[in-house]
Amino acid sequence: MGSPVHMAALPCLSLILLLWSPGPGVQGREFQFGPCQVEGVILQELWEAFQAIKDTVQAQDNITSVRLLRKEVLQNVSEAESCYLIQALLKFYLNTVFKNYHDKAVQFRILKSFSTLANNFIVIGSKLQPSKEKEMFSISESARRRFLLFQHAFKQLDREAAVTKAFGEVDILLTWMEKFYQL
Repeated sequence: MGSPVHMAALPCLSLILLLWSPGPGVQGREFQFGPCQVEGVILQELWEAFQAIKDTVQAQDNITSVRLLRKEVLQNVSEAESCYLIQALLKFYLNTVFKNYHDKAVQFRILKSFSTLANNFIVIGSKLQPSKEKEMFSISESARRRFLLFQHAFKQLDREAAVTKAFGEVDILLTWMEKFYQL
């Protein structure tokens, strides 16, 4: 775990970004995950942050035979499933991956891009809003199984290796999220 200063920095940066981020409808960009939508997110900013650190992060991944975000998790996700799945994945990435990778981000001097990614994930998660008067997270068993496949694969690895692997797969997650991005 990091020092109390490091642990306090991520929530503070998140709050600043949340308050400073563009409001709903800015530039007409939104994610539409089934009944959930997130407005005012600039996908290109996420890609740029990950591209800036991709080589550093992926070079630390020594387990190339395992993939956490497999086809079974992300392929052929229905609109109804996408809302639950993105919520579960973002929560997992924030509470497990980013939280436990912070010290490495400092060590590898990639904190700025790391923070951009983490803060945007917080913003997306906090702005998930239903677009209709439906129950927001009616969890389908299929979506739940998809997330559990990911989580089970994560738990099969050593904790540090799993965190590194998951962080290195942010590009896979962004590619999947891109399918739900509308201009």
